Amino acid sequence: MSTAVEIVGKGSAKLTNYFALQTAFEKALEQAISRNSVDVLVLSYNSFTANSGPDKRLPMDHAFRVLLMKLLEDDVQRIGDLVKLSVEATRLEIVSNTNPVVLLMDTFDVVTLDKCQEIFRFVEELVDVWKEEIFFASSKNNILRMCNDLLRRLSRTQNTVFCGRILLFLSKFFPFSERSGLNVVSEFNLDNFTEYGLDSKDHDDNDNKELEDTAEDIPLKIDYDLYCKFWSLQDFFRNPNQCYNKAQWKMFQMHAENILQSFSSFKLEDLRQNGNDSASETGHTMEVDDEAVHTAVVSTVNKAHHFFAKFLTNPKLLALQLSDSNFRRAVLVQFLILFQYLQVSVKFKNDSYTLTPDQAEFIKDTEPRVYKLLDETPPYGRRFSRTVHHMLVREEMWNNWKNEGCKEFKKPEEPAAAVEEANPPPAKRPRRPLGDALRDAARNGKFFLGNDNLTRLWNYSPDNLQACKSEQRNFLPLLETYLETPHEKVAPAFEWRALRLLARQTPHFFTSLPQPSSKISDYLEQVRKRLIRDKELKTVTASSSNSSEQNNGLAANISNAESEQDATVALQDAEPEQDLEVEDTEPVVDEVDETPCHERPLMITPAHIDEVAPLIGEPWMRMGKKIGFKNDELLFFEMEHPTPLIACVQMLTNWISEDDDATLDNWAYMLEGLEMYEAAETVKAIIEREKSRLAAAPIVS
Repeated sequence: MSTAVEIVGKGSAKLTNYFALQTAFEKALEQAISRNSVDVLVLSYNSFTANSGPDKRLPMDHAFRVLLMKLLEDDVQRIGDLVKLSVEATRLEIVSNTNPVVLLMDTFDVVTLDKCQEIFRFVEELVDVWKEEIFFASSKNNILRMCNDLLRRLSRTQNTVFCGRILLFLSKFFPFSERSGLNVVSEFNLDNFTEYGLDSKDHDDNDNKELEDTAEDIPLKIDYDLYCKFWSLQDFFRNPNQCYNKAQWKMFQMHAENILQSFSSFKLEDLRQNGNDSASETGHTMEVDDEAVHTAVVSTVNKAHHFFAKFLTNPKLLALQLSDSNFRRAVLVQFLILFQYLQVSVKFKNDSYTLTPDQAEFIKDTEPRVYKLLDETPPYGRRFSRTVHHMLVREEMWNNWKNEGCKEFKKPEEPAAAVEEANPPPAKRPRRPLGDALRDAARNGKFFLGNDNLTRLWNYSPDNLQACKSEQRNFLPLLETYLETPHEKVAPAFEWRALRLLARQTPHFFTSLPQPSSKISDYLEQVRKRLIRDKELKTVTASSSNSSEQNNGLAANISNAESEQDATVALQDAEPEQDLEVEDTEPVVDEVDETPCHERPLMITPAHIDEVAPLIGEPWMRMGKKIGFKNDELLFFEMEHPTPLIACVQMLTNWISEDDDATLDNWAYMLEGLEMYEAAETVKAIIEREKSRLAAAPIVS
């Protein structure tokens, strides 16, 4: 902040320095708060006519912040009055637009969390004010920063209610289409682990006995096995995509069946004493006051005060938790949310995540069971079940909205009925008969397609087919030119276009196929060199043919001259002479066979597998996934064979018996991609050994 010095103006008015303005504004601000009126502040602001608006707003902002520090020890209501007064001053443009939010940020930085919880009430009350245009554009980032700072200070388990209030405020403040508040790619909170169970060293039969002792009052056998099955389901609720794995789905299906069966065998009793309440849950028809029931439900919920960010996982508490209706409802609702996610279409879900018919049938049969258990869970089970179903139906609507790109919500514009009635629509021009338009177009050698754009397009040229064959429409470059242009040699787009041009313009694409382990860039370089050799060969052939034609012309001239001389001698001596024979001196150019000899691929044998399998070692399942085996097949190899070496050998033996592409070159390429360099080098050594053996073998004609 710059401290202005008093400067005498041209007139009688004088500029007031910064500190004098701040002192005057502080006094006026104290009077404005005591009178609860902003008029005193406006009079003090306008009294300094010599100073400009920006020069007066800065000390006014400072006066608000200084007075705020004095009020921190006072009642919270006075801090709220100061913030509201700042809002009114902002609308009158005597303070900066961010001043109210800055005051709140300063307050939250210096007071305790208990006092922050009380002051945050004013932030919630003014949510409509923050949405106004004068505040939203300049203060939305400050408000978001203020709320995030509070959330970082709070504990999600001890200050659950305050955290929820902050998140609800942000959802009310920002519009639905705000990208920062949307989980656009549908990610899960994978860090939300649920730790449970005992170490294998610490667990013994005494633990099962203690669990059974704690469950003496309920008709359900609770042991350590049931405890582990129950809490293992939380990992599937944390990451539902595990259910698309066959092995994981079998475990989930088995554990879910056991837990739901336990809930069905141990039903909770409704402890409400009012007979009308219990009768309202039954199917008997009777007159029920919905308002009275709603009031009773609200009062019951308010008295309960159940706020748990995370349930405890102590084994000794499981019997008490199963007897708690809120705990049971939380688990059953998790089942319904999981089933809905597995069935709906999510834009960013992997294409391979699809349900099998058996999985869909299990969900179809289990979902009604979960709703039935919710109906039977007191209090007000049937009402709670209907509410959950309604929320899940609305969740499908939100999911469809996210799949469509989170479009902004806008109120539909009301049609201006009065304007339409006042201005009748213009009379339609009479349309020309279609037959007349077609007849006139045919006479002029034109086309008429009923649409102006299509008609203009079809009449660009008298002969459309000939126009399509024009050289001007050939936009493909020559292969030689394209390969010579500077480019990134390993760019996939360049390689794909080069292969397309190669297949279209030259036969080398079909006569010279690359090896499976070779790179496309190296193959294209070989093709480029071959094209250069072909071009040079054609040049040599053309020059040779030109020289032969010149020799033939020279020999013909000589023979003609000699024939004329012989004819003269024959007339004189009457002795015939033999014609001279001219030999054809055209050189013969041997055709160069550019087609390489076809090498037979080297197949993998069981002996090769026995040599390389020990080098693959423990990560043999990665090799199995690379060659195309599924997870359940790899699990079968692991369970059927005692050691990884035997499982790896059996897997590779099945591969070479079923796959025609099980060659040594492909194997070496896969091992290099999996970074198994020792095994890859061994396979390459086998390739060299086999090639040398085949080269040394005698050729039987």
